[in-house]
Order: sequence, then C-alpha cells, then structure tokens
Amino acid sequence: MSPCESSVSAVRARLPVGGWKCVSSSSDDDTMGRFTLDLRLVAVSLRWLASRCRPATATRAYGTVNVLGKEYPSDAMTNVSPTILSKLSVQLHTQPAHPLSTLRSLVESHFPAYSHLSSVSPLVTPYQNFDLLSFPSDHPGRSVTDSYYVNSNLMLRTHTSAHEVDVFARGETKWLLTADVYRRDEIDASHYPVFHQTEGCRIVSADAAGMQEIQDDNARLEDHLRRSRILIQDVPHLSPTNPCQPAHDPKHTELIAKNLKLSLNSLILRLFGGKQAEGEPLRVRWIEATFPWTTPSFEVEVFFRGKWLEILGCGVIHQATLDNSNVPNKLGWAFGLGLERIAMDPRFLSQFRQGDITTFKPYSKYPACFKDVSFWLPTNTTLHDNDFCDLVRDVAGDIVENVKITDTYVHPKSKKKSICYRINYRSMDRSLSNDETNELHAQVASRLQEQFRVEIR
Repeated sequence: MSPCESSVSAVRARLPVGGWKCVSSSSDDDTMGRFTLDLRLVAVSLRWLASRCRPATATRAYGTVNVLGKEYPSDAMTNVSPTILSKLSVQLHTQPAHPLSTLRSLVESHFPAYSHLSSVSPLVTPYQNFDLLSFPSDHPGRSVTDSYYVNSNLMLRTHTSAHEVDVFARGETKWLLTADVYRRDEIDASHYPVFHQTEGCRIVSADAAGMQEIQDDNARLEDHLRRSRILIQDVPHLSPTNPCQPAHDPKHTELIAKNLKLSLNSLILRLFGGKQAEGEPLRVRWIEATFPWTTPSFEVEVFFRGKWLEILGCGVIHQATLDNSNVPNKLGWAFGLGLERIAMDPRFLSQFRQGDITTFKPYSKYPACFKDVSFWLPTNTTLHDNDFCDLVRDVAGDIVENVKITDTYVHPKSKKKSICYRINYRSMDRSLSNDETNELHAQVASRLQEQFRVEIR
C-alpha cells in the first residue's frame, strides 16, 4: 500500500459505519456540534488527500511533436515550442547574399582544403550533445530551462560540437561545419534562442609524421603573419591553469596549440584585416578558458570599433572525444566561431554581396509599446524566465524586442508570489497600433492562465 493510500485509509477508519450519518446518545448540543465539526474536518481531509494522491500505476497521456515533417513521441521532457520549430527550416546560413552565408563563405574560402558541411539536421540525442563531449552530469546546459527537448531521447543541438564525434568517426580529419543552434534564453537586444556557429576541426596522427605535418604548417603560417599588420597578445600554450591532458605528450600538445593559434590568427586577419583606422594594426588577444571538450582551452578577442569583441572559443580536443570517435591515435584542435544573428529584412540584406563584408547602414526604428502583465503564481510553484519568454514568442514572435521583470512580491500571509513582467512590443518595419498590441497582450495573459494556472492581477 502506498503512503497516500495508507493516509486515506487511516482517515476513513475514523468514520462511523454507514457513512456520514452521526449517531450519538447524547443530547448535549455542544457535544453534537463538536462531533459534526469533526466529521466536516475529516471530509475536508479526505478531499485534500484525494486531490494529491494518484494510483501508483497512473500515467500521463502524451501526444506527438512534428519536427521537420516527422512525428516524434512527446514526454515529460518535451519543451520545444511551435515558434522554435518554425525556425528549423529557415537555414539563414545557406541563403545566398545573406550576411551569415557571406561570413560562412569567407571562412570556408580561408580553409579550402577542409571539408565544408552546412546541411546537418538540428536533431541530436542528449548523449551526442553532452555525454560524448565530457559534459558533467550536473551541467546546467542539460536542464530543460536551458535546452530544447523534443523528448527525453531527442533535442535540438545547443552547439555545433554535438557533431564532432560523428564527423570524425566517418573519417574526416579537416572540416568546417556551419549550422543553426538552439538555446532557451531571455528576450532582449543581445539574446535570441536561435543563432549560428561554424565549427572547425583538424586532427593528425599522434606520431612523428603527424607532428612534422604540423611543424611545416606552423612555419608557413608564421611567415604569413610576420608580414601582416597584426598585433597579437598571446598566452602560453600550456600553463598550470591550462594544462596538457594526461594522455598527451606535452611537446605534441605545444605544437597542436601553436597550430591552432596560428590558423585562427590567420583567419581573423582575413575577416577583420583592413577594417582599422589607417596605419593601425589589427589587435588580437588570447585568453585562457575552460570548456568540457578541450584542454588546454582559449577564447579569442578582437579590438574592433573601440572595444574588445569576443568572437570564438577553441582548444586541443579531449582524448575522450577522439576515443569515442574511434580515432584513438589522433591529436588535434577544434574551434567554434559564433556568427552574428542578422535580421531578415530586405533593406538590410540588400547591402551585402556574397564574398564581401560591408559596413551596415542602419535604417529607421519604429516606436516601442510597453505593456505590463502582473499575476499571482499558484502556491508552491515557480515560473522560469525562459518559460515565460517562450510563451511570449509563441504569441507575438519577433515583434517583441525585450522582456524584463519589473517587480516581484510575496504576500506576507498567503506566501503567494506575484510577478510583473514588462513586454516591449516593436516592429522593425511598421508602427504597431495600440489595438494590435492590446490584442497580443491579451493573448499572452490568456496563455499564462491556461498554461501555468496563474491568477492575473
């Protein structure tokens, strides 16, 4: 017998035989009143227990989720929203003359001997996305508040590194992979749940021949950079805080890390060279970093338009990743370059030509319309900001520019929590009417009540 069943049985055992009829030989009204009150309390207790107890065999009924034309079973982990699913087929990085496609083409042209991959399904398993890359079991990225799950066995990739093991396993040794990636995030000017990355990898044999190949390439790249206007602030290839992996020869790791840095300095020169003030060199700086799937690891920043801009993360590939790829006698590096999300607007896109990066000419902005929504959460429940933002995206799409909490309050007696969010509605191509935003806002409030059982204030 379950604890809930035991509790209900215990309450029922206290009831008079024959149900709720009160049998008493006493004529004392106070006694009868107290007994009647006791029965009412028991009735309340039974209803309370019954509302919280479910048979141990009871299961929730789940449906299916349509992803790119195929049905997948949903379960308790499913959190991918209709708005996000609608983005999967867009593939901005493959659209001719789009800035993302332009940037992808420039990177690919800098590595002509590499395989170029750009049409890879966004569906991966959590095992591919996390476990094969040595993510800790308690890493926050695994949470349903951070990642989009189709079900407990399938998700949208959160980074292009999710494909490393598969690509290495099929025999590729030098490759670039550009793709859309998905992470649950807030709504503001610097965050979006869909963005794009280019993953670059190179591996060689961990023997004398492989190391000679790397040394020859290092000499070529050093000569090229020596003759270029670039100022590099470097950090050691290895250090106590950015060490060599136990399975690797430190001398080999030094050569691989050097090749990584030279290759990326050359790429950065291709992308940003000539964009500085006349006579100014391109300034690049390297910073020690930590990533689950590389050691040593680095981040790279470029001094661009008066400030340092972080553009990529990289490092020497974890041996466990190569072992999982069935290439245990290899050694190499990987980088992930973030491609800036560009609005899909004809006036913006018309400024760009394939193979060229040009200076953006801003166009006019239309007025914003702020509206607040305040509500009480049900007792003993929480609402994550990313859950609220996904709901808003499903209702209003990209018409919402940002969302932020303006107030929280806990009632001193009931202990219920109240939250107030401010939603900034703004269209990039027209002025929104007050009636239009009122209708959208009413839909947000309605969905909140339906989906999270809140009480609108």
